[in-house]
Amino acid sequence: MQQLDATDLRILSALCHRPKASAVALATELGLSRNTVQARLVRLESNGALLPFEQRVNPAALGFPLVSFVHIHVRQRLLGTIVERLRAIPEIIEAHGVTGSADILARVVADSAEELFRVNGQILAIEGVERADTSLSMAELIPHRTTALIQMRLASGPGTRSAGNDPDADD
Repeated sequence: MQQLDATDLRILSALCHRPKASAVALATELGLSRNTVQARLVRLESNGALLPFEQRVNPAALGFPLVSFVHIHVRQRLLGTIVERLRAIPEIIEAHGVTGSADILARVVADSAEELFRVNGQILAIEGVERADTSLSMAELIPHRTTALIQMRLASGPGTRSAGNDPDADD
């Protein structure tokens, strides 16, 4: 991924505060030309700095209020096939290859405990899956956030590391 400069960070910060703002509104707010903002937005989206809109949709609003994290233990040589089979299960909304005792960490949503049990059964039925340990999310304590990271980069300068975060910083 391409390193972000101060202008990119300012645009992202403005979008975090006003996600529905048009390129014209952002340009006015930031003192930039509309063409600059539009070109930067296209580049930020194409290089993966702006994630797809789909990631803003709350699964609970779709009828899937139950969130769990499943640590999946697999036979490594079958990892590619296992990932493809996991991708076919709609309730798995995110999965990461991880270090530690498990190989894959999946975020799974369901409409009930019974449905979560069914999904776990689907996971365990995949050839090469040896075990799945499930933890039910009781409450989301810190929602996904990046605004504090953007502000930290703006304060320290793009491309530099900042020691220490302000835990009370607003998002």
